[in-house]
Amino acid sequence: MTKAKSNIENTMGRIQLIIIRVIVYTFMILLAVLCLFFFYLMVINSTRSNAQLATGFTLLPKGNFLVNLKNAWNDASINIPRGMLNSLIIAVSSALLTTYFSALTAYGVHVYDFRGKKFVFSFIMAIMMIPSQVSALGFVQMMNKLHLNNSFIPLIVPSIAAPVVFFYMKQYMESVLPLEVIDAARVDGSNEFRTFNTIVLPMLKPAIAVQMIFSFVSSWNNFFVPALLLDKAEKKTVPIMISQLRSADYSKFDMGKVYMFILLAILPVIVVYVFLSKSIIKGVTAGSVKG
Repeated sequence: MTKAKSNIENTMGRIQLIIIRVIVYTFMILLAVLCLFFFYLMVINSTRSNAQLATGFTLLPKGNFLVNLKNAWNDASINIPRGMLNSLIIAVSSALLTTYFSALTAYGVHVYDFRGKKFVFSFIMAIMMIPSQVSALGFVQMMNKLHLNNSFIPLIVPSIAAPVVFFYMKQYMESVLPLEVIDAARVDGSNEFRTFNTIVLPMLKPAIAVQMIFSFVSSWNNFFVPALLLDKAEKKTVPIMISQLRSADYSKFDMGKVYMFILLAILPVIVVYVFLSKSIIKGVTAGSVKG
């Protein structure tokens, strides 16, 4: 009886575990469908003509994809190729500078023991709490005085100072970078920059991948500051061009072309995520556990 009861309890436990797993996986699948549904809908709409879009909602693609692509790419009022190139230059440069110099700053705070170390860390964290909109007016005025409006420099160089990226890198270093490794490199005669570039950076690859894609997406989607600094057509970025679609002549408004433009605008972000997805997952999971 005792053995039979034990078997029944084990069976009930397995059934409960299976039920819980089914519920969890069902919930996760539902969330995934909800997240991907609007992206799927955008892709479907990019294959439809303006007249087809006016008829209502559909889940099946149509045959107007290449026509919309041609119309969007060759639009004389909005230069998509130039806008994507501008956004790509700014986003890639910002991502590289942000991750490298934030990691370098985090390395200095993590490795060196100096007076005021806690104050420096607290000061950087305090800056993280200040919204960029607060200082935008003074920043734009300063750039105008320096004649740097309609230039990519104000959109790239300030990305060196990124408190959020610094904080993530600092926490990640505490998990994966023991100080004994740095001491051993110094004993072998390696200088600080060589140690950082050849030893520390390879150890930070997952964290760098995470922050590079976050920085890339943030810079690619940035509208507020570029809209204040860039007014020449050949300098405008993708978010500015998308905002200009709202002011287009309604009689000439082609929704199929608009959906294609939006699809082209998010395509680079998808490509970056696909190439860095494995490193991103590894970086998030490794950086969340302090060893």
